Amino acid sequence: MRRRGMRTSIGTVAAAALAIGLLAAACTDGAVPPTGGAGAAVPLGDVKLVAYSDCDDMLEGLRAATAENVGPYGLGGDMIFAAGREVADGRMAKAESAPNADHSTTNVQEAGTDEPDLVKTDGRRILTYNRGVLRVVDAASRKVTGTVRVLPADQGWTPGDLLVDGDRALVLLGGSGGMIPLGATKRAAFAGPRYVLVDLKELKVIGSITPQGTHVDARMVGSTVRLVVRSQPQIKFPQPRPDQPEKSLLERNREVVASAPIDAWLPAYEVAGPDGRPRQEKVACEQVSHPETYTGTSMLTMHTVDLAAGIGAQATAAAPVSVAADGDTVYATATSLYVTSNPRWWRPVVDPQVLEPAPSTPQVDPGTGDTTTPSTGTAAPDAPGGAGQDGATPGAAAPSPPGTDVVAPKVQTSAPPAEKVEPSNDPSMPSLLPEPAPTATAPEASATPETPVTPVPSPTDTGTAGDAPRSATPGSPEAPPERTEVHRFDITGAGAPRYIASGGVPGRLLNQYSLSEHDGHLRVATTSTGGEGVVAADSSSGVYVLDAETLAEVGQVTGLGRGERIYSVRFIGPVGYVVTFRQVDPLYTLDLRDPAKPVVTGELKITGYSAYLHPAGEGRLLGIGQEASEKGRTLGTQVSLFDVSDPAKPARLSQFHQQNSGSEAEWDPHAFLYWPATGLAVMPLNEWGGRLAAGARSGALVLKIADDGITKTGVVTHPQPEAAANDRMPVDPALRRALVIGDTLWTVSDAGLKASDAATLDERGWIPFT
Repeated sequence: MRRRGMRTSIGTVAAAALAIGLLAAACTDGAVPPTGGAGAAVPLGDVKLVAYSDCDDMLEGLRAATAENVGPYGLGGDMIFAAGREVADGRMAKAESAPNADHSTTNVQEAGTDEPDLVKTDGRRILTYNRGVLRVVDAASRKVTGTVRVLPADQGWTPGDLLVDGDRALVLLGGSGGMIPLGATKRAAFAGPRYVLVDLKELKVIGSITPQGTHVDARMVGSTVRLVVRSQPQIKFPQPRPDQPEKSLLERNREVVASAPIDAWLPAYEVAGPDGRPRQEKVACEQVSHPETYTGTSMLTMHTVDLAAGIGAQATAAAPVSVAADGDTVYATATSLYVTSNPRWWRPVVDPQVLEPAPSTPQVDPGTGDTTTPSTGTAAPDAPGGAGQDGATPGAAAPSPPGTDVVAPKVQTSAPPAEKVEPSNDPSMPSLLPEPAPTATAPEASATPETPVTPVPSPTDTGTAGDAPRSATPGSPEAPPERTEVHRFDITGAGAPRYIASGGVPGRLLNQYSLSEHDGHLRVATTSTGGEGVVAADSSSGVYVLDAETLAEVGQVTGLGRGERIYSVRFIGPVGYVVTFRQVDPLYTLDLRDPAKPVVTGELKITGYSAYLHPAGEGRLLGIGQEASEKGRTLGTQVSLFDVSDPAKPARLSQFHQQNSGSEAEWDPHAFLYWPATGLAVMPLNEWGGRLAAGARSGALVLKIADDGITKTGVVTHPQPEAAANDRMPVDPALRRALVIGDTLWTVSDAGLKASDAATLDERGWIPFT
């Protein structure tokens, strides 16, 4: 079973699943009022955070809210709701705006804000977490110089990520969530997340935090880490009797809620210092706040850990803070942390007789191919206004003429490649191939060729499962509001984050890249589906600009991609790029220089879509996603090089296409490496129905990105490990990550680390994880 990292902000559910939440961690009981010009909590509709007056006030409010949202079978967990039933202490981070000249770092969204990942390097050491073991590898000698067993071997399947500062590493373990994977011999000792601090000099564990709940995400600025955790009330409901009416069950559960103690809601956590002795803690009542309206079914807690100070030495000012809300997406800069809610995926009950026919069995072409082709897409003549004839945006400005003041990303341009890959005219290239599922192992069954395909949300979509909103109680089948709510916190202080403001925008986010703070404003890209929770003819997307201090709306541009949803977003300074998709892929360019009047300046329609966008030189943008037929059937991984130097006329300069394949980089940007110094681009690639290289179906695809084209350098693969006779969970050799140190390309899989010459891909060393 493929073990994934534990992050959920760039993880997802399918279209029929829930994508819910409202977040945040807030100020305390009022003793420390918000500053920074925000004043008191800013009311925006029903969105604002306020503190409880005391524990009694908190208990009364939580009981009342939870009683309104409990169902006949309890608070539930991952449910689909259907109509008619309940179904730094001020120090800046050490990272710079550009990668270090000697080594790459984790591909993060914002400079100065590190994100958890399964491998980290400082150019001298490579640190990885694998099967319960933290390994330290010396890059020069290519040898393992130290190991720390974080978990027993029989619990090594637990996924984990890393954050590193100097000689301290924080291992973020995902926990089991009450489940263990097939082949595991023992359940994890903890159901929720665990954060383990390791001294890299002494090679030993020096502290841990084990919260009650599930991990949402984490960010690190300087040596300070903010951990966001979601928990549910610990209320035990009696087992229903056979044939007991739902009305009776509901009344009984409301009585249970009405008598539950405050401890049922207060988030609990265990802390252990260097001595290893655990102590049980709960968030204090005065550390809990709440929105104006809330369900009472979830609590968001933010823990603050200074890696330099250690765990167990936290000051009172850094005590965890909570808010009575849900949360699913975390976005942060070096000074601000935003937590957002995504509205729930909601689907009304459908008469079985009107359901579409079941998908047909996919026919997989056994061949393999990788081609680069020139762009066939051109800028739409009616691009101004957002979506041309089928969805113009009123009031949108006309595109800027060539040569005028343009907005484009400015990143170091790479050198031309040694050779170019010519376009392929291979007539055997299949036109209808199965749409791959968002995994790296196999394609998903596709719909019939006559039916346009709307892909389900990929694992970049945000969303954590949650509990019934008020509208899901019996007799109230209306859909919940399709609105994303945003909370901002100041993280420049040494202690707990300080709440600043709350706001909201229509629609739902795709992932953290749908958010971007720039020049005192927050830009938010969302898709609105008309309340049905599925992509429909009236679905469309928009970008909303909010004042960062108050989160009040300043401007908006809407009407993008009628009948489609957002597949990727990237904001680069004062310009925005939005990709929507259903059958074709419009790439929209947006001019955001005037926050009050954001406008669509150009549109490019091509087949397929980009699931992740990355700057690749001045006026250049890379897109990683899937090629597709004109009917929207996905055909395999594609990498596109876009010319966006003129926002009025975006164009695709080059396209690389690998049939019958998928890449983890499509849903997790940490899996993508771009090295501007040489134009090197590396991403994991899994293929079905063929072989990438040396008989392998999984490898690291290495490309060379020039100013006007894409060249395939080759594929790096790892040796297939031999499974032990008693190994019920064999090692997966699929490549997950890549990094550059000097002139060496390192690739990472569950099997080990491989060092290759970055120019020729010749092997320089292999370090198995044994």
